Amino acid sequence: MLSEEFVSAICGPPLSSNTAIAKDVGIYCHTLSPTYSVKSTFKKSSAPVNCLAVSETHVFAAQHEKAYVHVYSRLRGNQEAFVAFPERIRCLTLAGDVLVMGTTEGRLMLWETCTGRLVSTPARHVQAVSCVVATPFHVLTGSDDSDIHVWSLPQLLELDSAAEHEPQRSLSNHRTAITGLSVSPSVSSDTNFCVSASKDRSCIIWNYQTGDALRTVLFPSSPLCLALDPSSRAVCVSCEDGSLYLTELFAGKPLLGPGSEDAATVVQISSPFGATQPDVGPASCLSLSYDGTMLLTGHPRGQIMRWDIAENKSPVELANLNAAVTNVAFVSPFPANKPTKTVTITKPSQAERAYTFTGQFETYAATGTRFDSLLNATGFPQEAMEDAIAAFYQPAAAAAESAGDQELQRQNDELWEIINEQRALQKHTFQRYVEAKSSC
Repeated sequence: MLSEEFVSAICGPPLSSNTAIAKDVGIYCHTLSPTYSVKSTFKKSSAPVNCLAVSETHVFAAQHEKAYVHVYSRLRGNQEAFVAFPERIRCLTLAGDVLVMGTTEGRLMLWETCTGRLVSTPARHVQAVSCVVATPFHVLTGSDDSDIHVWSLPQLLELDSAAEHEPQRSLSNHRTAITGLSVSPSVSSDTNFCVSASKDRSCIIWNYQTGDALRTVLFPSSPLCLALDPSSRAVCVSCEDGSLYLTELFAGKPLLGPGSEDAATVVQISSPFGATQPDVGPASCLSLSYDGTMLLTGHPRGQIMRWDIAENKSPVELANLNAAVTNVAFVSPFPANKPTKTVTITKPSQAERAYTFTGQFETYAATGTRFDSLLNATGFPQEAMEDAIAAFYQPAAAAAESAGDQELQRQNDELWEIINEQRALQKHTFQRYVEAKSSC
């Protein structure tokens, strides 16, 4: 059975003196299926909302109101590095082996974890960067100034140190601070889109490559966080009043696509998918499973709730971490298709130095050749022996085939000889007939 795992992070002091919960633990690695359990923990971390990023080998956590990022090794199960930055980190995400961070000064910083190279942009946001998401080609940043900037990832990472880093475009339909961003995994300029949430009680669906607002959705209260399902068919939103909304994008009356209404039409959502109890509080973070059938929510009273989207059952409390849960992130069950793995990170540095890549090559997974099978076999492989024995019979087989061709040629020659004789006899008979008729 396929194992599902997720990582959660907390922020703030313990809510009660519960001795059953380990002290000083800030990050939890959970196994969700086949049975729930806490797989491992990491200490000395207090990560606010949108400040956790998980790769196959590491966990990155920005610290609350500090300019520090704690790096934990998932392979060794310990804290690997304590990294200081010039400004306080407000949010972060991973784009491959690059950690993308938004700062409280409105700046964007990119740290190549395999080389230690650090790229910093000017403060293009007027206020703090509140959320950041990345695709293989773009970085999107939302800010407290209500704007969303779209950046080209290759341009941000180019080696020209004199290059001016500017966003490709800005999306500015919101009126107040951006609270959440989620982007579809598509790479087509026609079908990729992102969804933004704001304190103005709206979510806007954008084609971020063109800058067009495709649809505006209004909610009864301000959205706190959101997530797209893995197939980008629906968006799940948590609001301040404790309600959870699951909005289908292409079913029934579609919000997107050929059958949808005009983009200027505003959609009002009033029927929630579910609601949390007052003693639990609204979900401050959420994450959807890889198949889109299960939703996990983290709450300020310490609970992690599991919601079954497919069957719409009552939520189940998975754990109570005795502190405000600020981040929940599913770990992809599918291995990354990368030739290298970052076993040990390289701390960032803005100093000019040689560009050195540090990583570990993955196991060679290409199809084995005949040479590989011969090299790895004990003695002579059976297949090689059979091929060698068959080679001894090839001359005889070739001779037999040649003899068969000669016999066929002889038979063809005899047949043509008979045909030619019949033609000559027919010609001679016709001439005798003409001579006999002319003498009459």
